[in-house]
Amino acid sequence: MRLISRPTCIQAAGNKAKIIEEFVGRVISQTSELSVARMRSPEGWLEPGQRPEFDEVTLVLRGRLIVRSKRRTLEVREGQAVIVNKGEWVQYSTPEETDYISICHPAFSPDLVHRDET
Repeated sequence: MRLISRPTCIQAAGNKAKIIEEFVGRVISQTSELSVARMRSPEGWLEPGQRPEFDEVTLVLRGRLIVRSKRRTLEVREGQAVIVNKGEWVQYSTPEETDYISICHPAFSPDLVHRDET
């Protein structure tokens, strides 16, 4: 059993500064199987598209998250969640200030995310 008394901040990709607080993952707990992070994203944030080697579950706590794939675009609102399967191209953005939790399996790593060239 291990207590994580406070998260560590991770640098975010995208056009605006976003706060990522990792509670479980490769950086804070040296956990490669799973990562859990809280995101605090500003209005108008957009990150490059990506084709990650992990499944990602995202739970919106406040605001709205736009999740775009090659087949469709979803608007995920407060209290809703979305699952993006590994290998699926995806792009995330926030049209307003948005707080959400991201859970990745295996744990998030910059080497596994495969972002589009900018």
